[in-house]
Amino acid sequence: MDVQWEDQQKINEYSKLDNRLTDYELEIKSLNERKEDLDDLEMELELADEDDELMYKVGDCFVLLKQEEIMPRLESDKDKLSDQIASLETKQSDMSKRMEELKAYLYGKFGRDSINLERK
Repeated sequence: MDVQWEDQQKINEYSKLDNRLTDYELEIKSLNERKEDLDDLEMELELADEDDELMYKVGDCFVLLKQEEIMPRLESDKDKLSDQIASLETKQSDMSKRMEELKAYLYGKFGRDSINLERK
């Protein structure tokens, strides 16, 4: 079966999208884990004494802050993570739609026996 240049471009695009989609899935999983960690931290902070100074990570270092200073930072960090997750999920959805379009075209052209486009 001859593969036209345009068809090869579509196969390449599908492959690139598949790799990016896998990367996004891993990144979303990692961000969700970090968000869960921040949720756990928030619950622990609610149990802590308000006058105690606690270590809080800012960038690559830890600083001593009181609970009242940590809580707004914690909320801000959680909001940033939520925004990142939402952005990646939107991109992931767009990629999935494009992959479905490419898959339909390529299976229509080559058949399911000639080309494998199923995700691993």
